[in-house]
Amino acid sequence: MAGGAEGPATLMAAAPPPLVLASASAARAQMLQSAGLDVHLQAAAVDEDGVKASLRAEGATPAQVAETLAELKARRVAAKHPGALVIGADQMLSCNDVWFDKPPDRDHAAAQLRALSGKTHSLWTAVCVVRDGTRMWHHNAAAHLTMRKLSDAFIEAYLTASGPTVTACVGAYRLEGLGAQLFDVVEGDFFTVLGLPLLALLDFLRLNKALPT
Repeated sequence: MAGGAEGPATLMAAAPPPLVLASASAARAQMLQSAGLDVHLQAAAVDEDGVKASLRAEGATPAQVAETLAELKARRVAAKHPGALVIGADQMLSCNDVWFDKPPDRDHAAAQLRALSGKTHSLWTAVCVVRDGTRMWHHNAAAHLTMRKLSDAFIEAYLTASGPTVTACVGAYRLEGLGAQLFDVVEGDFFTVLGLPLLALLDFLRLNKALPT
């Protein structure tokens, strides 16, 4: 007896493109990994201080600076990872037209907290995805945070309890930790405050078959 006809060949689904985070940020890496992403980490060699100074001299806004740095980081790392979706991100903090960076030590962290105490500041967060030298997507988001009036005693106790992690955060706080005690009002997406507009990024990755739908 003749054998039955073979069915159509099974088509193998294309493997999703690899994901690379162009950052040394532990907070951003944790966000992506907690969301279920298998992401490789590689810090980008970018002179951030030089870029910020140059763009400020040209009249750039904090949002424009964040976007420029996010794309620059992604492009630098994408050159080393052909075919990968490389995610770059950056964040700027601005209060009354003063830009704040990560404090290098406890004394600078205390000075930042005193400067932000009782005021509303803005966080401008940008994310960019580059593949093989082409910018595929970018997204900007802002959050506005009003810090309560902080006493010097509270600032010192907060810095002692937080430890060295404050030097890894612009503004010297992590909203997901003890930093929540610093604020009266937070307006904006929680993930944007943490440094990565995660929901918008996940939507882009699903549309580009890097995540299941």
